[in-house]
Amino acid sequence: MRILPPRIVDIVQQPVGSQVVVQGWLRTRRDSGSLSFLEITDGSCLKGLQVIAEDALPNYAGEVKRLTTGCSLRVTGELVTSPASGQSVEVRAATVEVIGWADPETYPLQKKRHSFEFLRSIAHLRPRTNALGAVARIRSTLNLAIHQFFHDQGFIQVHTPVITTSDCEGAGEMFTVTNLEPKELQGEQPFAADFFGRRAGLTVSGQLQAEIFAHSHGRVYTFGPTFRAENSNTSRHLAEFWMLEPEMAFCDLAGDMAVAEAMLKYLVGVVLDECEEDLRLFEQHVAKGLIAQLLLVREQPFVHLSYSQAVAELQRSGQGFVYPVQWGIDLQAEHERYLCEEVARAPVFVTNYPQAIKPFYMRLDEDGRTVAAMDLLVAGIGELIGGSQREDRFEVLAARMAAAGLPLEEYGWYLDLRRYGSVPHAGFGLGFERLVQFVTGMHNIRDVIPLPRTPGNAPC
Repeated sequence: MRILPPRIVDIVQQPVGSQVVVQGWLRTRRDSGSLSFLEITDGSCLKGLQVIAEDALPNYAGEVKRLTTGCSLRVTGELVTSPASGQSVEVRAATVEVIGWADPETYPLQKKRHSFEFLRSIAHLRPRTNALGAVARIRSTLNLAIHQFFHDQGFIQVHTPVITTSDCEGAGEMFTVTNLEPKELQGEQPFAADFFGRRAGLTVSGQLQAEIFAHSHGRVYTFGPTFRAENSNTSRHLAEFWMLEPEMAFCDLAGDMAVAEAMLKYLVGVVLDECEEDLRLFEQHVAKGLIAQLLLVREQPFVHLSYSQAVAELQRSGQGFVYPVQWGIDLQAEHERYLCEEVARAPVFVTNYPQAIKPFYMRLDEDGRTVAAMDLLVAGIGELIGGSQREDRFEVLAARMAAAGLPLEEYGWYLDLRRYGSVPHAGFGLGFERLVQFVTGMHNIRDVIPLPRTPGNAPC
């Protein structure tokens, strides 16, 4: 049972003759003789709803004729068949109530296309535009679909800490959290008097904590904000972003990839089925061929290449890569995109990377050179998912942690998971914003998160 009044996406499905209430923001007003045509949007769908306001309305001359883009309105009236092309119904207004005026001299959004760069400068208003409104709806659809997929697969959600004392990636790019003044952070143990009694930071990953619950509940996932203090001002990086991280006990690398592939196919399928109108907008104005690319993901099996095979393909490609290719390097975005766009021509799993370029928790392969890792590469993005079978052998894990310079006493709880009932287990991380980028074709990651945080920029 709905509690609040229907929105435009529902109103247009009601039968002609229904009495309706429309609440939203004015996109345009066009006058013709004794009529004003008002296009109202409420964010529930791409197209607005046209309202016909006649000059017999008591406030027609005093208010309706003064309406400008951005004003908020409440309209009551009758849903009637529309003679105009591109819409099946419209509303013949009985009342038009102005809830809030928008100063036309200062309101920055008008009926024209604005650049995404300009819209980033008004992050608090850009959701009112077609493209950013569509991003928000697709993002919401994907969010719900993620929870539905894992619920259907028998996973439970775990809320891992936002504040942590564990650096999962070991890259030292955590934001420090403290309630002390800089002058108080002195001496050999500067954080001893801090709130937690030790150094703490904003999490870069909930994986390690999710492994705790994988060892008690079997299949779990965590999905929430993560943070990285990486001073990178590119179209691919954010300081705050959302990560999906499932962890599965009694699972190896093959099972890990099977779940990742099934999940991505499911998520893409939901968007294709439920967001057709928004996808057509991106297909027309942002990324030609987007829908065909998404259909390929949903319908074709993914390709598998080992890291060694991938390097060999890159070396014989004859491409003049900015970053030269040799065994042992970490693949760059240009390499990843070439592999999926030119070699596989489909999403591709690259597996068994050199252990020297991967984190300590990935399971060491029998050759001692590589680890049971996988990256899923997709067109236009490169790496979308990164995962691995986790190291479940106590001695091997302890040795790798020591080699990485991690203080074993601080990670005793993590080693305990290998002391007490250790099992093969695996998981992966999906950067949610990269997924939204892939599904929408948007070129800059800052345009697929509501309020982007980047070096020198934290709006609202």
